[in-house]
This record gives sequence, C-alpha cells and structure tokens, in this order.
Amino acid sequence: MMKIAVIGLGYWGPNLVRNFLAVEQVDGVIGCDKDESRLHKLKKRFPEVELCSSLDEVLTRDDVAAVAIATPVSTHYPLAKKALEAGKHCFVEKPFTTTVAEAEDLINTAEKKGLKIMVDHTFIYTGAVRKIKEVVDKQMLGDLYYFDSVRVNLGLFQHDVNVVWDLAPHDLSIMDYVLGKKPTSVSAIGSDHTGSGLENMAYLTVGFNNGLMAHFHVNWLAPVKIRKTLIGGSKSMIVYDDMEASEKIKIYDKGIEVKTREGVYETLVQYRTGDMLAPKLDQTEALAIETNHFVDCMLNNKTPLTDGISGLNVVRILEASEKSIKNSGSIVKLS
Repeated sequence: MMKIAVIGLGYWGPNLVRNFLAVEQVDGVIGCDKDESRLHKLKKRFPEVELCSSLDEVLTRDDVAAVAIATPVSTHYPLAKKALEAGKHCFVEKPFTTTVAEAEDLINTAEKKGLKIMVDHTFIYTGAVRKIKEVVDKQMLGDLYYFDSVRVNLGLFQHDVNVVWDLAPHDLSIMDYVLGKKPTSVSAIGSDHTGSGLENMAYLTVGFNNGLMAHFHVNWLAPVKIRKTLIGGSKSMIVYDDMEASEKIKIYDKGIEVKTREGVYETLVQYRTGDMLAPKLDQTEALAIETNHFVDCMLNNKTPLTDGISGLNVVRILEASEKSIKNSGSIVKLS
C-alpha cells in the first residue's frame, strides 16, 4: 500500500486525484497546492483526500511513494528533480520539460536512484490509439507514407507556452508511439496575432527516412474544434476523429497502385477503393488505465509505456520546432 501526492490542483490535478483514489493499491491521496481556494474546492469534492500547501512537507513523508506533477511546464523540471532526489517516483504532466537537457537530466537522475518516471501522454492509453497501434503493428497499412494531424479550437490561450507546446504534444506522443520510428528533421512556421510573443497558430513538419513524413496543424484561433488524424500507407488508410462519439477509428481499404511500363517513359497510377471498417474500441477511461499502469510499474519494477524517453522524444521535437519558427521555418536536423 502507498500514498500518492498530486502537486497542482488546477484543471488537470483533480482528475489525477479521482483516478489515483480508485487504484486498489493506493492507500490514500494527498492534494498539494499553494492556492487555498483550490484546496477547499478539492476537499468538498473528495472529503477523504489529505491537503497540504508545501511540496517539502510531502517529500519528507515516508508513506508517500510518488508525486504526480500537474503544474505549469516551466515548473516540471525543478519539482520533479526535487522529488527524485527525495526518493519519490514521478508522474509528470505533458510536456515533460521545457528543454531536452532538463529531460535527460531527470531520466539520468531516476536511473541512478532506481525510480520510475512516467509522462502523462494520456492519449496513448485510449482505446482508439491502442487500436491504431495494433493495426500498424500488424502491417495492415503496409508501408507508411504519412501521419497528418489537425488539432484546432477557439482558445484556450496560454500565458507561458505557445500553441505548439500546448497542443502538439498530444499528437507528437501519438506519432511516436504508433510509428515507433525516429524522426530526422523538423521544420515549423507560426504566427502571433495577440502581441504576446507566443505563436497562437503553427504548422509543423517532421521528416523521417524512406519518404515517411508527418504534419501537424495547431491553432487557438479556429471557429470549430477539430481533433483529426490521418495515417496513410500502401495498403490501407486510417482516419482517427476524436470528436466522433462512437466510430472514432475508420480503416479504409483505399490506395494507389503504381505501374511503370517497360520501355515507355510513363508511370501508370491506378486507384483502389474497397471497404471501410470501424473497429470496436475499449471504452475504459484512459486516465484510469494510465494511473493503474503507473502504480503497477512502481510495485513490479516495470518500465512505463510512456516513460521519460517517451517524454524526451516529444520535447526534442518541440525544442527543434521552436528553433525553426524563430528562423523562418528553416529545417532543424535531429541527432
């Protein structure tokens, strides 16, 4: 049995509290925030939760095995570093850190201490994304051609990060998990229409070897909310629409066949159109699966599916995209 402290009780923190309370092996949850009104609000919703306003108080307790950090991204590194140094496992909200160097340092610290880091890439634990991963791993799409994602809505404008750091981590983590391939380059362009110095819309292109490419459109100034991803391959194509209530995943038996006539300088492209399949998906709440997985990894010394390396992979692309935007979309090579 163990206790878990949730640091930061703003938008996402209470969801973590609710789900960790439901984990059988968790013996209690501590809510931690400097804002007294947030503590009061949490107590009304979850009377059984302990409250505190000091991280130091949490870290000195022997019954606290782990901390879940749901604070602004600029605070992730110092809070997680302090927790790891105190011998606590860490569950960190996305994006993992603000720089690659910070992510690498946390990973190294956790390894030296024999502790677990898990990054809250929640979409990886949804029934839809797990089904996409299954389809790709079974080679149902054939050779992969592209990963194309749109994540736009009207607001919510952030005050500490641009739209890429706010919205793109979701889709970058899905890409990293589903494709399982290392990107080679990043280029991005973006615009700031509010004078804040933070881009509120952006287009991000990630290159791979063998012709595979990924493209991401993120925007806080769209009149509608769109959460859609297309993945194309030589055999089939997937449309993942997270706004759909029931059929979030549709697999299309569509594509092209290219034939080159010998002796003739002409390429013949033929189109193939077959059936559409909408597979049944697991409807279990992703965060419930994720919190149970985190506890299981701690108790049984397993590597989390979305570990520090997963978080680092996303931060590496985010950092490169920021560099590219500041240099008018120039291509940034990834090591």
